[in-house]
Amino acid sequence: MINPFSAPRTSPPSAVQPVIDLRNVVKRYSVGGSEIEILKSVSLQVCPGEFVVVVGPSGSGKSTLLNILGGLDRPSQGSARFAGHELAGASEADLTRYRREHVGFVFQFYNLIPSLTVRENVELVTDIAEHPMPAEEALALVDLTARLDHFPAQLSGGEQQRVAIARAIAKRPDVLLCDEPTGALDYQTGKRVLEVIERINRELGTTAVVITHNAAIAGMADRVLHLAGGRVQREERNAHKLSPSELSW
Repeated sequence: MINPFSAPRTSPPSAVQPVIDLRNVVKRYSVGGSEIEILKSVSLQVCPGEFVVVVGPSGSGKSTLLNILGGLDRPSQGSARFAGHELAGASEADLTRYRREHVGFVFQFYNLIPSLTVRENVELVTDIAEHPMPAEEALALVDLTARLDHFPAQLSGGEQQRVAIARAIAKRPDVLLCDEPTGALDYQTGKRVLEVIERINRELGTTAVVITHNAAIAGMADRVLHLAGGRVQREERNAHKLSPSELSW
């Protein structure tokens, strides 16, 4: 079967075509017999290899936006494209293929399986990916080589989040989508997790989109989108990107 979401993985970062392209996206949910509009005509583009941070308060539509970017949900209106391919009208099978082959997810809560070791948690993804990296290689990228045979309960919260990142990148995704990746962590541990995400973006060229309510994280982005009331209120480009160690909140 031809994969309609086959992405030009060898395209240079300077390629004109965005890897993600949303145009006038609206998302509504029915609640108690009435409709609530969460996203209101959102348009944005993300280029290959870019590091984008989406900042906004609780209830601004950040997680809904990430779900649409990742093919977990569909727009009620508008166009959502990955590498030129439309997600909004794709079949469930195609969206599953898109998520499996092209997107890595990192959430606030780690979603590790307690009965599996660190290595085995990562291997869950390598078993279904088309061209995965070995679990050991993915865990080396997040500095957890010494923890391969430990169980999640034997790890700190920051270590568990780094396992979740290793699991996300092991399938070599085109896009890494992170929803409040430091939300459950203390200050120093959160910065360590951000260092790992920045390293993946820089060394592997993985496009990264981080959704957060923490405005300080915006300093490490190539570009910052401010979301409020379901709309992109403004966009900024950082002339000088900060390293995670330079961030403070």
